[in-house]
Amino acid sequence: MTTAHDHYAAQLPPPTMEEVSPGIYAYVQLDGSWGLNNAGFIRGKDSLTLIDTCFTEARTKAYLEAVRRVSSLPMKTLVNTHHHGDHTHGNYLVPEAAIIGHELCRQTVIDTGLQALHPLFPNVDWGDLELAPPTITFNDRMELHSDDLMIELIFMGPAHTTNDIVAWLPERKLLFSGDLIFNQGTPFVAMGSVSGSLQALKRLRELGAETIVPGHGPVCGPEVMDDIEAYLTFIQETAREAFEAGLAPLEAARQADLGRFAEWHDSERIAGNLHRAYSELRWEPAGTVLDFGPIVADMVALNGGRPVRCLA
Repeated sequence: MTTAHDHYAAQLPPPTMEEVSPGIYAYVQLDGSWGLNNAGFIRGKDSLTLIDTCFTEARTKAYLEAVRRVSSLPMKTLVNTHHHGDHTHGNYLVPEAAIIGHELCRQTVIDTGLQALHPLFPNVDWGDLELAPPTITFNDRMELHSDDLMIELIFMGPAHTTNDIVAWLPERKLLFSGDLIFNQGTPFVAMGSVSGSLQALKRLRELGAETIVPGHGPVCGPEVMDDIEAYLTFIQETAREAFEAGLAPLEAARQADLGRFAEWHDSERIAGNLHRAYSELRWEPAGTVLDFGPIVADMVALNGGRPVRCLA
């Protein structure tokens, strides 16, 4: 029997492998909504450095097959930009790789496990997933080298999560941003920090990237940061007014006028973002772990009582 999930997923464009700089590739899964992340790799003379994996067994296998159509070199290094399953669930399918992530990424992957997101995405066919957290961790910065090309890993959290890093290639002015950048989709900072995300954007601007492989959405340039900054500022202002008026985050989300941001997919994320903004208005430390049950319930409520749209 064909489900609504299957029907909509079949209408998605197929993932693409784009050479964004000589020997550097972005694997783009549109439309970039829940679970449809981007990944990529850097090709050296003797080995490959991968950036992230995918949400399900099938999607990660398709990604690795796309890599193999470009290169048969061994996949010796895998970088995780943060702990979320759409960037880490497929780690186990690259068993020969050293997996690198922030120290908080490793711990959060372990603490979260593989089942935490199942209630939010009941229609996803996960496959036979196995937990594979980063095996090499760092705290602030780490330099990798693919032949003569430096890949600088920089901690940017708490922002999208507590453990965000970016992969910055200064010689190419190329940035793998992880989920600090959503292009044409609603940013989601419920597990991180609104103010921290704004600070991360400031730091990203200072890098001077000309090409950005975002965590979700088409490859882009730095101009997308203006829209993300505007949205996050809108969240802060909406939260401040609603918090002072004594409104719950769901009430605030229902009353908010999304304006031009309404065109972005996954607009129900405003509920989670307001929960995080309220936490900051209560002067709780950035990245404080929130009870995700009410956040999920509010996003489902904004989605008309249906599970959020996830076509992974």
